[in-house]
Amino acid sequence: MTRQQPIKIAILAMGGEGGGVLADWLVDLGEANGWIAQTTSVPGVAQRTGATIYYVEMYPEAQAQADGGQPVLALMPLPGDVDVVLCSELMEAGRAVQRGLVTPERTTLVASTHRVYSIAEKSAMGDGRVDSAQLLVHAEQAARRFVRFDMAEAAAQTGSVISAVLFGALAGTGVLPFAREQFEATIERGGVGVKPSLKAFGAAFVRAQDGESPVQTEAVAPAMPRATSAEPAVQALLTRLYGEFPSPAQPLMLEGLRRLVDYQDVAYAALYLDRMAEVCKLPDDAARTLACEAARHLALWMSYEDTARVAQLKTRSSRFDRVKQETGVNADQVIAINEYMHPGLREICETLPGGLGRWLMGSAAPRRLVEGMTRKGRVVQTSSVHGFLLLSAVAFARRWRRGTIRYAEENGRIEQWLQDLHHAAAASPELAVELARCQKLVKGYSDTHERGVRNYDTVMAAWREAGPALAPATLRAWREAALADEHGHALKAALSQHAGTGTAPGTAMALPA
Repeated sequence: MTRQQPIKIAILAMGGEGGGVLADWLVDLGEANGWIAQTTSVPGVAQRTGATIYYVEMYPEAQAQADGGQPVLALMPLPGDVDVVLCSELMEAGRAVQRGLVTPERTTLVASTHRVYSIAEKSAMGDGRVDSAQLLVHAEQAARRFVRFDMAEAAAQTGSVISAVLFGALAGTGVLPFAREQFEATIERGGVGVKPSLKAFGAAFVRAQDGESPVQTEAVAPAMPRATSAEPAVQALLTRLYGEFPSPAQPLMLEGLRRLVDYQDVAYAALYLDRMAEVCKLPDDAARTLACEAARHLALWMSYEDTARVAQLKTRSSRFDRVKQETGVNADQVIAINEYMHPGLREICETLPGGLGRWLMGSAAPRRLVEGMTRKGRVVQTSSVHGFLLLSAVAFARRWRRGTIRYAEENGRIEQWLQDLHHAAAASPELAVELARCQKLVKGYSDTHERGVRNYDTVMAAWREAGPALAPATLRAWREAALADEHGHALKAALSQHAGTGTAPGTAMALPA
């Protein structure tokens, strides 16, 4: 005879999302309806570097009496032995799958599809984001049933928190032996935020019962209508875009034009089209991969981050609106926005007109004075009149950006990069694509920019030494090694291995561990 097993529920939630409240609701739900329930938790290292795992087990009290004693309930979930997994964010669903808590034979997985990027994702030198589409596919394959939607949005719309949405979605699955009224009575017994919690619960209950369409492994992009502009100068750029350039590259180039007009002006965006016109003459594959990659990376490079750009972004009204929305302040509340800045001598010289910047960089007493004033960082409150006007003045400096030291340096690198693309494409379009992607090494400003440029120069010097016969896989390995750590140790090891093994040009090299 098989003994009845407890119902086992794991909750993965970040700090401040009400995971503990959700666990307490489940315990109260069970105990109020004739079940023995127990909850335990193991906190993560921090709010995003490690989520807290709450674990709940329930066992019928009547069955326990029939068994002749108190059931022994576990303190932690075991891989392959969990009935329900509740996740407050999509990455946590991926972690649950990775830990083996979700199994296709047994587990109902309920998760929010929104993302809160982890520290590792945000601090990566390259694009460290995990592919959300792949997370959805793996979760769909791993679970017996996968209930998913944007629960953070549902919580915001109902004025509640995500724990109430998860509770409602769990009730909507019908996987637990309790009626909707019993779930709602649990929230009412809590006595805190009852109305918004019940509203969020009800919306999630209906959403879970409606079901979800299967996860699509390949998204089909809808046809985009051609952009137009009321500004004649901008419309001229758009007419040229749609008339002269290959259609696969047009969506990326459109975003590039928008970015560069905003970054500088129409003439600067026209320079982007001139440069792309030369790139599109190069040998390419049928999908125009080189044109697409060059369109993306050239636009990013031409809109490099300098102090004027940073100040421009920080003083926009849309940013103030976004901060207010994210913090949830009311119309009658006052919000203060503090910017933590640490400009150095070089950033200041790069913001000034070229002649003045070079003079300050090469001066004696004035340079020491500026270095003394910038030794420590400062806090600028952009929500105050003084702070806003200060950064607005810095943003105004973009008017003479083309005459600055930084522009001359970045423009020189861009022109050399374009020449390298021509040389590489003549030998192999695939090699040129990998070379175009090397631009991602150059980003940010201050120390981040210096490290990126150093790694970029190292990779490009190695490419020029090897010549166009270099294998695309080798160049890709060098680039990925440069993105692996900010100190360049992985890149140095990759280049040393390439030289030490005597890898011939045209031979692929594996990235060292």
